Amino acid sequence: MKTSAFLYPWDVNGDPEAAARTAGLGVRQVTLASAYHSTRALTPRHPRHRVVTASHAAVLYPADDARWRGRIPRPYAAGDWAPGDAFGTAAAELAEAGLEVHTWVVLAHNSRMGADHPSTSVVNAYGDRYPWAPCIAQPATRAYLVDLAAEAAVRPGAHGTELESLGWYGLAHLHAHDKIGGVALGDAGQYLMSLCFCPACLDGYAGQGLDARRLPSAVREALDAVWRGAPSDGGWAGVEKLLGAQAAGTRAWRDAVAGELQEAAVAAVRAAAPDGFQVLLHADPVSYRCGANVGVDPTRILSVADGVVVPCTGGAGLLTPFAEARPPGRESVLAANFTVVSGMGGHPGTLAADAERAAALGATELRLYHAGLASDADLAAVREALAGLA
Repeated sequence: MKTSAFLYPWDVNGDPEAAARTAGLGVRQVTLASAYHSTRALTPRHPRHRVVTASHAAVLYPADDARWRGRIPRPYAAGDWAPGDAFGTAAAELAEAGLEVHTWVVLAHNSRMGADHPSTSVVNAYGDRYPWAPCIAQPATRAYLVDLAAEAAVRPGAHGTELESLGWYGLAHLHAHDKIGGVALGDAGQYLMSLCFCPACLDGYAGQGLDARRLPSAVREALDAVWRGAPSDGGWAGVEKLLGAQAAGTRAWRDAVAGELQEAAVAAVRAAAPDGFQVLLHADPVSYRCGANVGVDPTRILSVADGVVVPCTGGAGLLTPFAEARPPGRESVLAANFTVVSGMGGHPGTLAADAERAAALGATELRLYHAGLASDADLAAVREALAGLA
C-alpha cells in the first residue's frame, strides 16, 4: 500500500540526514508543506534547532508577484523559519533520496489575514469574528483561495497535491492557549457557533428563503440551552432540534458555497498542472463539519478530485461513506491518515493492524502524520510496521 509521510521544509533543510532517514522508513512519498498556517513545531533530530516558530500563515516559496500585485487578500511570505524557496530546497533533497514529492497546501485557515483584514473573517451570531477562519463565501476571499491552491499546489518537482482546509473553518481551532472547552458544545453547538453572518452569508441565507435579519437572534436563542449545560444531541438531528426548520437552509447555503469552491480550486490546480498530477482533499464525509478535514459530499468530491485523505487515528469508520461513493470505473484514492506521534495521541505501535483495518474498509493508501515531529522510537515502530505491510 502506497504510503506518504508529512513533512515541513524546516524538517529537511539544514539536516543532511533528513531525506535518507525519511526514505528509510519505507515510504515512497512525502507530502511536503508549501503553504501552511502559524505553528510551533518540534524538530527532535535537527542539528541546528529543536523548535521552529512559524508566527503566521505563509507560503514556503517565493510567491508570484505578477499574480498577486495589488490584490487583497494575498499570500504572506514566511520569515526566518522558511526563507527563500524553502519548499523547493527540501523537495530537491527528498527527490534525490528517491521520494516522490507532493505538496501540502493549507487554504482557509489564516490568522494573519484575519488580523490584517477583519472583514474577511467568519463572524458568528454574536458578532465575534474568527480571525483564523476566512469566510469562503466572500468573492475576493474565494478568488484568493482558488489562485493560492493552484500556485502552492503546482510547485516545480511536485507530482501531486493534498489540499487542506478547502472549505468552511469554524469555531474549533487549536489557538494559542485555547480556553474554549469549558462548555461541551457537541456537533450541534459547534455547527451553530461556526455559522457565518457576514454580509455575503446573510445574502446567501436570504437566497435560501430564510429571514436573514432574524436568523442571528434565532441562532443565539438556540444556543441558550447549550450555555446552560443541556445535553446536546449528536449529529444533524441535534442541529435541527435547536434551530428547527431553518437548519436546512443554512446547510444548503454552506454546502453549495463549499462545493463550488472545491470544484473551482481543483479545476485551477488541474489547469496549472502537468498531466497525471494527483489532486486530493483532506476531507470528512459529513458535509456540515468544519476544519482542516473539511466536510464534503462524498459523491460530489470524488467526481471532482482524484481522492481524499481521511482522518483515521480515532478509527477508520469515516472511510466507509467515501468507499461507497466511488464513481464506477474510476480508481479514486482513499488515503487513511494516521497520527504516528505518540505524544500527540498517535499509536505507531498498532500501525500495521490499523492499516489492515483501513484497507478492509476501502483505503488504498496511507498517510503518516508526521515524520518530522515523531521521536526516534515512534519512527522505529513505523519502519517495523511498514516492513511488515510490504
